[in-house]
Amino acid sequence: MLVVPDPKVVRGLLTRYASLQIALAEKEARERARELEDVSYTLCITMGTRDVHEAIAAADTLLVAVTRRGSVQEPDGEDGLPVRV
Repeated sequence: MLVVPDPKVVRGLLTRYASLQIALAEKEARERARELEDVSYTLCITMGTRDVHEAIAAADTLLVAVTRRGSVQEPDGEDGLPVRV
């Protein structure tokens, strides 16, 4: 069974990643750098990649697909019918 990340979680991770990148560009802080590492790692795990740039691309692809379809469908495991996630 294919597990599709929750688009709201993915959007939140992308937003946090971008915010931390901006914060680091304005003024480097050890705490912000650590937060960025954590968010990057979580984004990679969520999207099933090992590279943050691949994770961002996969997240963008997922969000575009969700926007076009209006939702993500996957089998519910009981009768094989799709359910809205």
